Amino acid sequence: MASQAHCAYCFEILSSSLEKRAPLDLRQVEQLWKQYTADPNATEIDPAEDPTELDENAAPPSVASPASPASPASNDPNYRPAAISRLLAPSPSSASSSSVQSTISTPSGASEASSATSKNSSTSSVFSSLGKKLRGAEKESSGEESPLFVTWNTVHRSGETRLRGCIGTFEAQELNDGLRSYALTSAFDDTRFNPISLRELPTLEVGVTLLTNFEPISDSLDWIIGTHGLRISFIYHNRRYGSTYLPDVAKEQGWTKEETMVSLMRKAGWSGRSSEWKTVDLNVVRYQGRQVKLGYDEWKEWREWVGELE
Repeated sequence: MASQAHCAYCFEILSSSLEKRAPLDLRQVEQLWKQYTADPNATEIDPAEDPTELDENAAPPSVASPASPASPASNDPNYRPAAISRLLAPSPSSASSSSVQSTISTPSGASEASSATSKNSSTSSVFSSLGKKLRGAEKESSGEESPLFVTWNTVHRSGETRLRGCIGTFEAQELNDGLRSYALTSAFDDTRFNPISLRELPTLEVGVTLLTNFEPISDSLDWIIGTHGLRISFIYHNRRYGSTYLPDVAKEQGWTKEETMVSLMRKAGWSGRSSEWKTVDLNVVRYQGRQVKLGYDEWKEWREWVGELE
């Protein structure tokens, strides 16, 4: 299933391309997003890293529900979630020679250790040294694949959203590479629109859909609005056509199933009469996938928080 971390990664890829800087990779974004959205009052204890012995008879710690990053604890400029502190701390064997840095700021405790390094170092070099735990998580998470679509929308002041670009693939992609590729392709290469520019970035929201449960159907109306996306192909006047709608399209547009099919055929390039759509021999595949969205302001707030970790 798609996640907001996937969306944050798409924003990271697009903004870094427009700003001509090096981006974080997906695993780094996932780890940092997890820490950002974690309960700031919860202490994560890793026995492999914490030398303190636990009393076997002690009551287990309570589990707190997730809290907003804007909680009082997070307003303390010196506060860092426990897990982030461990990610940023150099290992004993390299404490004298390594430091964590980024393009925005440096914590006071690390300023001397990083004095020989420019504050303008790329973000990728910053987070490549986040420590063994982050690198280990990258190895554990690598290899996840899925067909996917990336959608960019423009959000107007009225709250109205309009499509700005949407391109994807039905071939399974490794997510780090696939999301990176289609975040840019949908932003720059959707021929229905001009390429997205840097000045537009604050007006955008991104949606990520990971596709599952592909099922060929013999009845073109054997699908559920809001649940299934559709992929069609057909031959008309000796020419092959094809198109797709994601699961959310018909519901958002308020279409019936027949209206959706006619629109989908029109999208493919079919020019016949609407009343004759059923006479066309259609190959229809239904599929599922829940779109997850993230707005620019939410991404920007997270990105500024990441900058404070250097």
